[in-house]
Amino acid sequence: MEYEKEKKTKEIEVERDVYKKLVKIGKKRCEVMIDNEIIQQLKEARVDFSCGVPCSMLKGILEKINNHISYVSVTREEEGVGVCAGASLGGSKPVLLMQNSGLGNCINAVLSLVKLYEFPLLLLIAHRGGPEEKISAQIPMGEATPKLLEETGIEFECITKKEELERIKSIAEKAFSQNRIQAILFGESLWKE
Repeated sequence: MEYEKEKKTKEIEVERDVYKKLVKIGKKRCEVMIDNEIIQQLKEARVDFSCGVPCSMLKGILEKINNHISYVSVTREEEGVGVCAGASLGGSKPVLLMQNSGLGNCINAVLSLVKLYEFPLLLLIAHRGGPEEKISAQIPMGEATPKLLEETGIEFECITKKEELERIKSIAEKAFSQNRIQAILFGESLWKE
């Protein structure tokens, strides 16, 4: 009887482990699909230059984007703004990928260079500091990001569900056709669906 009980317990543990692995595989597959769709939307909008700063939320995109769109890694966001402005002067359609804390680092360059001289620029911003945030230091900038974009006159849209990813192309096209800055805030929930 005891042997049967132990056997059942081990079977249940094995089933739980298998289930956890399947969930993890499913989650990773979903993340890959989302990253691929974001890159596809950028390609369809004819984005041909990208620049970015390392970010855990955008990691999958940053790992793959150079296979599809020319990519330059930078160490600071304001450096990325300058590189994207130069790419725009050269006729490229640039996108800058960053975390929202980096927006605070580069807002002067965005306003005094890109906005002032009407360079087109698409900002893809990982929006940390939301309700699911585990790192309390991310919360103040998370709360301030939409207000900062509004106050500076930078149009932005929030994308939090995979069904909303198809909007990326039209948002990018608006930036390039109107020589303006357009921002997209990606909520943490996008990759957790």
